[in-house]
Amino acid sequence: MARSAILVLVLLSGLSAASAGTVRTRGGWIVVDTRQSYQALVERLEATVKSEKMGLVTSASASEGAKAAGFTIPGNKVLGVFRNDFARRMLGSSVAAGIEAPIRIYVTENQDGTATLSYKKPSTVFAPYADEGGDTLKSVGAELDVIFAKIAERATSEK
Repeated sequence: MARSAILVLVLLSGLSAASAGTVRTRGGWIVVDTRQSYQALVERLEATVKSEKMGLVTSASASEGAKAAGFTIPGNKVLGVFRNDFARRMLGSSVAAGIEAPIRIYVTENQDGTATLSYKKPSTVFAPYADEGGDTLKSVGAELDVIFAKIAERATSEK
């Protein structure tokens, strides 16, 4: 009985943290809180990805899916970003690393109406494959770190 009560409390605390709409910084992650609305940040991010000559490969949104099912949850969207020249180099060094492409950027809506942009640094994403992928994969990760930092900076800037 006590275990059940503890489990319920853990689940409820997890739900309240998840519904807060905030992504916490953790090792290898970049998290940028903004003053922008969720929709404005999504639109700006999509435009910035294209202007940095990267491909918007995938897009998924649980909030859009929930809305279609008649539910309202805070906005969230995951955008998969990559480019074919990086894919060729990555796969040439480590086929296993291909499971990680495209690299994801996450936009979440906060309770106050602002939005947060977060992503795992590409070098962090590819780190588990470093022994197999060697210097080539490390180089791909480092180059993508710079591009993703530019995307994040431009998409979240106050301009």
